[in-house]
Amino acid sequence: MAVEISNKMSLSIAVIDPNNCNPTVNESFHTRVSAITPTTKDFLKSINVWNELERKNAFVATKVWDQNSHGHLNFHASDEDLKNLGYIIENDVIQSALFRGIETSNATMIQASLVKLNANKIGYKVVLDNGQTLSCKLLIGADGPQSKVRSLANIDFKEHNYDQKAIIANVLTEKPLKQTTWQRFLSDSILAFLPLSDNQASIVWSCKNSLANMLEKLDDIEFNKRITDASEYRFGSLELQSARKYFPLVSRSANQYVLESLALIGDAAHNIHPLAGQGVNLGFSDVMELSQQLQDSKPNALGDFLVLRKYARARRLDNEVMAKTMTGLDWIYKENMEPIRWVRGYGMNLIDHTPALKSFFQRQALGKIKKN
Repeated sequence: MAVEISNKMSLSIAVIDPNNCNPTVNESFHTRVSAITPTTKDFLKSINVWNELERKNAFVATKVWDQNSHGHLNFHASDEDLKNLGYIIENDVIQSALFRGIETSNATMIQASLVKLNANKIGYKVVLDNGQTLSCKLLIGADGPQSKVRSLANIDFKEHNYDQKAIIANVLTEKPLKQTTWQRFLSDSILAFLPLSDNQASIVWSCKNSLANMLEKLDDIEFNKRITDASEYRFGSLELQSARKYFPLVSRSANQYVLESLALIGDAAHNIHPLAGQGVNLGFSDVMELSQQLQDSKPNALGDFLVLRKYARARRLDNEVMAKTMTGLDWIYKENMEPIRWVRGYGMNLIDHTPALKSFFQRQALGKIKKN
């Protein structure tokens, strides 16, 4: 957001973060990755960050198959006359490139934590733990699902606990991944493979807590066997290439995206189940929309509630629809009653064999749905 508005508007911008915003990009792949859509790619190009990304792996297809039915889905870039469907990029690589964008912008980095927010006639007075006090006409909370800005502004949120954990790790595959993201729905989990190279992938294994706790106790050799079996040997034998990390899965939605002189974006406003890998792309869409509303407003309207409300209205529907879709898909795929399994398989195959339906879902995932 800081890079975007510093490129488009003449403003004094401070980025406050208690952490190191310029991570070291190692030779080995990091375990935290994102599936970047063509729409997000275009945005990153527009702020001169795309070419700064040190590595990115394009994928041309997405394949989904279900353990408990004969259902399958196969999406390919050629269906939409695209070169590829997206890119798997490590979060550290994206963050490092954005940091370089900050260095060449007019934004100032301040390594500190928020202590207090005080609303005033101008906007907000921000008190930091390093003793600094700043005043601003617009405060943007882009500080994640445990947002301090949201908390200090007394904005409540709805929360849904999936009673699941995501297991994240990098694996080496015996067989090539064919520039394809893969997802298998099992009785008690959802396993996704995001290709980092021809034979390396980041896995996201969303498991019921009981299964995740059991898998956490396994040594690497036993875990390799379990994940190879869970993938139905589609990629041959699998071997861990990193430590495993475990994250509880909880979705949240802020009751208010905006107040006078304050806006929430990204995971501070909403975070969803990683089922479709859309969380980061929703956040970038927030940035694009908020930036556009600020640019379209009068110069002295920075922080104006009516302007910020336009951003909130534009983004809430898309974000809520995606969140509810992920919750619904999570429910339908963990239900194993025979009628639901049949409907699930039938529905997947219907979409796969109906070009118009298939194109609709694919364009939605790509961020290419045109608004009237």
